[in-house]
Amino acid sequence: MMLTLALICLAAAAFFFGQRKAVSVTGGRTSALHSRPVYHGWYVALACGLPAVSLWFLILLVGDWMIDRTIVAALPGELREASAPVLQRFLNDAETLAAGGVPTIELTPELEAAAASFRRLSLLEHWVGFGAALGIGLIASGIAMRRIDVSRRTRQPVERVLLIVLLAAAAISVLTTAGIVFSVLFEAIRFFDKVPILDFLFGVKWSPQIALREDQVGSSGAFGAIPLFTGTLLVTFVAMLVAGPVGLLSAVYLAEYADPRHRAVAKPMLEILAGIPTVVYGFFAALIVAPALRQAGISLGLDVASESALAAGLVMGMMIIPFVSSLTDDALAAVPADLRDASLGLGATHQETVTRVVIPAALPGIVAGFLLAVSRAIGETMIVVMAAGLAANLTANPFEAVTTVTVQIVTLLIGDQEFDSAKTLAAFALGLTLFMVTLGLNIVALRMVQKYQEQYD
Repeated sequence: MMLTLALICLAAAAFFFGQRKAVSVTGGRTSALHSRPVYHGWYVALACGLPAVSLWFLILLVGDWMIDRTIVAALPGELREASAPVLQRFLNDAETLAAGGVPTIELTPELEAAAASFRRLSLLEHWVGFGAALGIGLIASGIAMRRIDVSRRTRQPVERVLLIVLLAAAAISVLTTAGIVFSVLFEAIRFFDKVPILDFLFGVKWSPQIALREDQVGSSGAFGAIPLFTGTLLVTFVAMLVAGPVGLLSAVYLAEYADPRHRAVAKPMLEILAGIPTVVYGFFAALIVAPALRQAGISLGLDVASESALAAGLVMGMMIIPFVSSLTDDALAAVPADLRDASLGLGATHQETVTRVVIPAALPGIVAGFLLAVSRAIGETMIVVMAAGLAANLTANPFEAVTTVTVQIVTLLIGDQEFDSAKTLAAFALGLTLFMVTLGLNIVALRMVQKYQEQYD
């Protein structure tokens, strides 16, 4: 933290003095400069910051490896020659003990000595990295300051560096997504080596418990995911029945009918719903909505479970209303005023203009809002756990308890797990399926957006 603040202050000072140097070399006539003074400031700031940050990361990468090697070299022979997992666990416990935590293995003199060495070497690494980064930053900024003159071209290198930074940020996003996809894909392939893919996709019984003994009961090892898919679709459908109409109509009112004073109050209050933690929605669903639905069902002669898809869907719909409303409102506000004026000029009423001109023109944004809401509903976990239950029932009755794909993923990965059993690997197969479904929804929505954009461009 201290190094970060120091580098920020140093880069800011380099920017300030670089800009002043650019002005001073012309005697105040900045028009004589090839590049504007602000580019000279950025030139010196980047020359200061980039080498310092690069050296700091290099020291961190190499330093951690050298610390581990130094500690291992000082260990007794029998411990130094242990297997790689045992040695890595020992190093992790030494680091934990050095940070003031509690190790997972028995406290021994060797572990205490390793922790003391780790504290000492880590402190040395920190101060060496701190001094080296600041030193290289000062040297580089001094060199850049001396190179500033009237003819120095600084705009091109500054813009080139910023372009590289932007490309690196985009590449990191793409590589992160690819890493997530491939990590899930490889583990899912391991699962499908144990369980046939057709049994997984079309099986109607979900019981991922695998028997450890032949005489053990209650562990069937069935991995049919159809009950999970139907439960996910059922809860999402109920949620969209709430969020879709309410979000769309509220957005139309706020964008086309509401007084500016009412809009300034109503829209922020509506968007507050998006900031409420999902566990709070779960408590509300479990303690208020589900009992109320059960009592209403009893009074009407209906059998409503204490945990039901209807309770989870209703509360989830309330939660995702802002996703539909906010994006729909933005899409409606982005429709050109010329379309409204032309419709009204031809004699259409305000209502006809909204329903036949504005909404069709804003349909791509509305579709995007609905897609985001559907994706949010499919990926929700806490509300379903607390209001819909964990039972993998194959049913289309919203009054019964169901479970969803995300809930089962969490359930399968709770606690200490060995990633060699079909039970644990099933979570990755469910995650891959969820990813493919979401990707399909995005492709369909993109096609719809392209179709209607062609009509209104």
